[in-house]
Amino acid sequence: MRHDALYTILFSGAVCVVCAVLVSSAAVSLKEDQLRNAALDKQRNVLFAAGLAQLGERLDTGETLRRFERVRPLVIDLATGEPTDIDPATFDQAKAAKDPETSRIAPDNRASVQRLPLHALVYEVLQDGELSMAVVPIEGYGLWSTLYGFLAVGADGNSVRGITYYQHGETPGLGGEVDNPKWKALWPGRKIYGDSGRPAIRVVKGTAGSPEEAPYEVDGLTGATITSNGITAMLDFWLGEEGFQNYLRKFQEGPAQ
Repeated sequence: MRHDALYTILFSGAVCVVCAVLVSSAAVSLKEDQLRNAALDKQRNVLFAAGLAQLGERLDTGETLRRFERVRPLVIDLATGEPTDIDPATFDQAKAAKDPETSRIAPDNRASVQRLPLHALVYEVLQDGELSMAVVPIEGYGLWSTLYGFLAVGADGNSVRGITYYQHGETPGLGGEVDNPKWKALWPGRKIYGDSGRPAIRVVKGTAGSPEEAPYEVDGLTGATITSNGITAMLDFWLGEEGFQNYLRKFQEGPAQ
């Protein structure tokens, strides 16, 4: 019996070691592919926000890269809005926001953003050599999760061209309606800044009018008031002075050199 028990223990241990080695090897070998796929997914969502791809359209790798040729990634100094010489291909904004050496504590805000990166990755879209829009990252807390997305802004630095969310954990059919193409289609043409110069765009409870009737309002998500308020809060934060307001002001002057 002792021999049988020892054999079982040794055999089980050997199986565990072999499995651990195989899993570790697979993780290492697939890491490059995972990073590449994550980058492609982010590029696709930038295209969706900018209207360079239709919502729900399936883009393979080649088509994604072809359309993304019109997009210029750029790392900016978040405080000044000025471009930097940081390579956007290697810059990880999420990682930078967690590192005390490359971030700072965010002021109190309703979006529940805890830390601000010193630098941020934006995407400038060119059409016929002219700057047509910028796509900026946005994030903030909804009901159950932090929502991560992109907002496309026109060349005037004040007009919404599109919005998309690529990661969240909101309730399907409620807050999860941020993925609904019909709701996303309500955003183009809305205005960002009011007469005070502060962000005025917001998601309202119920139905808003057309962009002409209600330039600063977007329909609320039915049954998801907290998520709707979270979207308003994140836009107020990221489009304000702590976020991309300085960049968008400079953006109106033309492509950064």
